[in-house]
Amino acid sequence: QLQASGGGLAQAGGSLRLSCQTSGFALRNWAIGWFRQAPGKEREGVSCMSGGIGSTYYSDSVKGRFTISRDNAKRTVYLQMNSLKPEDTAVYYCATDFEINSNMNCLQYSWSRWDYWGLGTQVTVSS
Repeated sequence: QLQASGGGLAQAGGSLRLSCQTSGFALRNWAIGWFRQAPGKEREGVSCMSGGIGSTYYSDSVKGRFTISRDNAKRTVYLQMNSLKPEDTAVYYCATDFEINSNMNCLQYSWSRWDYWGLGTQVTVSS
């Protein structure tokens, strides 16, 4: 299971930290990703971390502003979001999949490829 939390309202330039609490699987072994979906738009990958050594990947739109990390002991994955922009407004989801190759860029997999999803958390950035 996955449960995202930490969303809310922020001003442009502000920060939020999302958390994804996981259970039922060994977090360190599997890829985990953050995705978002804005109204009227397709769900898109924001960031992901591979299983094993935990290589991290970011979409061009968030690179340099967002940071993904994980705490294996707490079974939690975080998405630190800095320098927020109004275009970051969306529902954010975390997801995992047990077949994504840990040696590949997990963001290259379409969101539809990921099998297990948590409920989303709303992030709203005001200008």
